[in-house]
Amino acid sequence: MNNIKSIRKDWDLIESLIKDQSRILDIGCGEGALIQQLEKNLNAKVHGIEKNQELALKAIAKGLNITHGDAEKDLSQYANQSFDYVILSQTLQAMVEPKKILKELLRVGRKAIVSFPNFGHWLCRAHLGFKGRMPMSRAMPRHWYNTPNIHFCTVKDFESLCSDLKIDIIERATIAGAAQGLLGKWFPNLFATSAIYRIRRAGG
Repeated sequence: MNNIKSIRKDWDLIESLIKDQSRILDIGCGEGALIQQLEKNLNAKVHGIEKNQELALKAIAKGLNITHGDAEKDLSQYANQSFDYVILSQTLQAMVEPKKILKELLRVGRKAIVSFPNFGHWLCRAHLGFKGRMPMSRAMPRHWYNTPNIHFCTVKDFESLCSDLKIDIIERATIAGAAQGLLGKWFPNLFATSAIYRIRRAGG
């Protein structure tokens, strides 16, 4: 239940960063729940890509505009600036080449919205420091040996990569526990459980 609430919070923050009637590409869209939310609330035109065939077929059965495909291979089929926004929600850490995918997001879209679990959160640090084992949390509930996540990063890691790639961070939002809301905003690398960024190419 808590993980579902966290996902819903992530989606609501993503929605708040997007203008009405935008053209959107949602990468790793699953069964299309976020697509449905954006179409309903923003009157947006949304297309999705989902690698898992079963999930893609469920989304298509709902009448959603979904393609079964691997974003790390198939984004090349989209023309430059095809969308106003490209969304990568809680999926960056599962990408084989995160650096390459960020470049592709901002080739295909005028802006991108990227969210990910923050591995620099103090509970993750404490878990690893005191127990000597890979952390598990509400945002990252699986063991190291069966998680789809292969490139954990922190808020500072992501912002450093954006700087290296000459990507402008337009806006950052954070998710933290109720008692840590302000701390998550002021000290995101330590207190945010997840972070959401609206980004664009430098000078774009």
